[in-house]
Formats: sequence, structure tokens, C-alpha cells
Amino acid sequence: MLIARLIAETDATYNASDAIDNDIDELGIGPRGLRLSSHDGFEQFVAGGDDIVAFARVLDAYFPDADMLVARDAITLPRLFVSDMDSTMIGQECIDELADYAGLKPQIAAITERAMQGELDFEAALRERVALLEGLAESAIGDCLAERIRPTPGAATLVATLAALGTRTVLVTGGFHHFADPVAQMLGFDRVVGNRLGVESGKLTGGLIGPITDSAVKAAVLREELDALGEGAHSLATGDGANDIPMIEAATYGFAYRAKPKARAAANGRVDSEDLTAVLRLLGIPKADWRIV
Repeated sequence: MLIARLIAETDATYNASDAIDNDIDELGIGPRGLRLSSHDGFEQFVAGGDDIVAFARVLDAYFPDADMLVARDAITLPRLFVSDMDSTMIGQECIDELADYAGLKPQIAAITERAMQGELDFEAALRERVALLEGLAESAIGDCLAERIRPTPGAATLVATLAALGTRTVLVTGGFHHFADPVAQMLGFDRVVGNRLGVESGKLTGGLIGPITDSAVKAAVLREELDALGEGAHSLATGDGANDIPMIEAATYGFAYRAKPKARAAANGRVDSEDLTAVLRLLGIPKADWRIV
């Protein structure tokens, strides 16, 4: 059985249901007999078969802008939530904002964008950008946090609600502990994994300390945490860039949040609107159970 939940206008979903049914039948995805039901905050399509890619492609053709989750079998509460930070849990790219304090934002932001699109090797791009920050006062990080870094709409409610329901929460970022630790504390994450900036005499050295948190590490953290929870546990991941793709693909419910095309294509869930509480709606968590922050 295939299940798709989407947040769209009710009239539009009902009006399209017959056409979608015909498309699914023509593709040979599974037995004819798509069903549509309306629930609290989302519409739900159910179809036979197991070709999740073809099913998602049909729905995307009719609802290209809808927040959506496509899954096999019943959608249940995940016991693990692993998320990217920059442009996902917060609305900014920390290294770009920090670069502004060094007068280098356009130069560094251009590299960041290419890395997020998957056009550059992540580690090489990260080291190149950090090297450009050599000599910047460490105090600029505190200023940047206070003046520029803000949670994405719905991020705090998403984390608080999942935590209250017993889900373990992990923030894993290709960014830096200088930013991720306070962000994780603010949002309520249980664990933080990230990179460490080199600092000497109160200034950035232009280097990094220790191993790099890249796409492979992100996926490995998800698998490690999931293994600790035991067999049968479901996972949720959110991210926006190419560096998040392995983590998104490894999760039971991998959400691309306002994502770059490659990350969006790799996900079985997506939020193209701004508010991350859409994830709660698509998971079917009643609003009465939300911990609104």
C-alpha cells in the first residue's frame, strides 16, 4: 500500500482525484482503486502497489507546490528526528552571515550556494570558506548569533512536540559548534554533531579542528542513533542541500525543506511553504498534542 499526504486546497484534491486514479492505472503502479480522505490539516491519497517514485511523480504533476509526504504503509510517529541546521532549523547560513562581519559575504555566500547545489566538493568548499575568515575576532560569532540567527518558523514547535512524544532529537550540521550548540539549546535538541572552528588568541585561525561533518557523517549519525533505538524504529530527517541527501534518503521520512532541486528530488517528503509545523501535520500528529513554542 502507498500513502500520500499533502497540504492543499480540499476542492483541488477532490477535483483531481479521478484524473490521478486514471494516471496511476495507466502507469501500472498497482491495483486500481485510489482512495482519498480528508483529515485534520491534510488530504490523504491511498493506492495499491509499491512503486513509490511513480506514485509521487503523479501527485507532483497535479500538486507541484503542495507540502507532501509519500510513504509505504501506515505513517507513524518517528522515534528519531535528525535535522540539518542552516536554512532548515534556522533561516540563515551561519558562515555567510559571519562572513559579513569580515566584509566577505558575497564571496563566501557564492561558494556556499554552489556547495548546497551539489556543484562543489563539500569539504573542499568548507575549508576554502573557513580559510577566508582567518583573523576574524571570535567575538563576531556571539554578535552574529545575537543579531542575525533566528529559528525557522515552526522549528521550535516541531522539536518540542516530537520530544514531548518521546522522539529523540539530533542536530547534525556541516556548520559549526560555535553556532549549533546555542541553537540546539534554544530549540531543545538532545545531541549536536558539527564542525569545530580553530581559534587562537581570540581570533579564528582559518582552519578546522578534528574530522569534518559531511554528508556521510550525517547519514552515519542517523543510522547510529536508529540502531540504538532498536528494530522497527522509524526515523525523520529534515534538510535543504546536497549535503543532506544521504541522510534524507536513509530516513523513513526524509523531508526536504525549501530545498535545492537535488535534495528535493531525493526526498519522500517536502515542505515548500515556510512553516515547519507542516511536518507535524503530515505525520498526522493532532494539533492538540503540539507543544507550541
